[in-house]
Amino acid sequence: MFESLSERLDSAFKQLKGEGRISEINVASTVKEIRRALVDADVNYKIAKDFTDRVREKALGEKVITAISPGQLMVKIVKDELAELMGGTEAELDTKANPTVILIAGLQGSGKTTFSGKLANFLKTKKGKKPLLVAADIYRPAAIDQLKVLGEQIGVEVYNEPENKDAVKIAQNAIQHAKQQGNNVIIIDTAGRLAVDEVMMTEVANVKAAVKPNEILFVVDSMTGQDAVNTAKAFNDRLDFSGVVLTKLDGDTRGGAALTIKYTVEKPIKFVSMGEKLDTLDVFYPERMAQRILGMGDITTLVERAQAQFDEEQAKKLEKKIRQNQFDFEDFREQLQQIKKMGNLKDLMGMIPGVGKAIKDIDISDDAFKGIEAMIGSMTPHERSNPDIIDGSRRKRIAKGSGKNIQDVNQFMKQFDQMRQMMKMMNKFGAGGKGLRAFGR
Repeated sequence: MFESLSERLDSAFKQLKGEGRISEINVASTVKEIRRALVDADVNYKIAKDFTDRVREKALGEKVITAISPGQLMVKIVKDELAELMGGTEAELDTKANPTVILIAGLQGSGKTTFSGKLANFLKTKKGKKPLLVAADIYRPAAIDQLKVLGEQIGVEVYNEPENKDAVKIAQNAIQHAKQQGNNVIIIDTAGRLAVDEVMMTEVANVKAAVKPNEILFVVDSMTGQDAVNTAKAFNDRLDFSGVVLTKLDGDTRGGAALTIKYTVEKPIKFVSMGEKLDTLDVFYPERMAQRILGMGDITTLVERAQAQFDEEQAKKLEKKIRQNQFDFEDFREQLQQIKKMGNLKDLMGMIPGVGKAIKDIDISDDAFKGIEAMIGSMTPHERSNPDIIDGSRRKRIAKGSGKNIQDVNQFMKQFDQMRQMMKMMNKFGAGGKGLRAFGR
């Protein structure tokens, strides 16, 4: 995500490396490189120029204190301006009304239906709501089936009328149904088209007029760059939506849409969606995104994702086992499962300050743990609970059962033993499992 932009900005800041002070000359060359980086990231030239003009003005007005280099100061200025460009502060979803009606709009292929499922899951698991999904796409039969599958996966009812070809009536009937069933949030998935057209706009505007939604979210594929911004403007002119959702941010996106959509339509980005998993939906925080673009990491989001998977009772048991030097392969497998639930592995590592740049050229697959899990799965329950009994013959059997060679098993056993030794040392210094519990709080 934003790898190319991050790299170009980092290169721009190097213009100030070794400089003792900020001057018009070195700021001008740095700002020029920043503007080029933004334009290459599919940011409109006028927006890029306005942005860099503000950066230059701020930079020349700052005095560099002894403890901070000009390069560091420029990074801070750019981070603040990037955050402001993307909205400044997070924009909350308005769910105070009962029921709250949320209308989902966007082009076909933008990820509307998947996002609807993710939003229902988010509101159910994190906000304690009882959502109802409404299949109001009357043109794409697969949309109804897709929504049903998503609803089953997250345990949320999907209202649909397969024979009804009136989207307005379906939406109105769904609201009545929701009131009878006690649903306090209604998420209406509307039809999309391959391009903006009058028929589509009229239909979604009619649905809006009929149900008077509390929120209208425009879902946009961030990989379409500046075209996404232009489409958002066309939708906003007709719908006056309340917020934007950026999907496919885990793809090869240049970042132009994320950076400029707020500036262009004056509506906040409320969510970012990455991947197909239904728990991969994040509230959009402009400052955190700016930090990640500049390679500063995003520890806050990382901790929040860890908290979402945190089980206090399980953590207490784990802490006790670590203190007694009884950490085994079953415990290790449980920890792997929790990490996998937190999201894309490379994305998670990129949230750690300094790590993003180090791994930018490394392909880290979400299947990275599969080999380890296969080896643990090839052990007997007794072996998983008693790692020390695994001798040479057992290792050969584990290698055969997991489809790995003996060297892979030996390396894994060595790494596991090193990890246990480190935990043993932590116990000697009185650290125990507090670090794990603190991280989860």
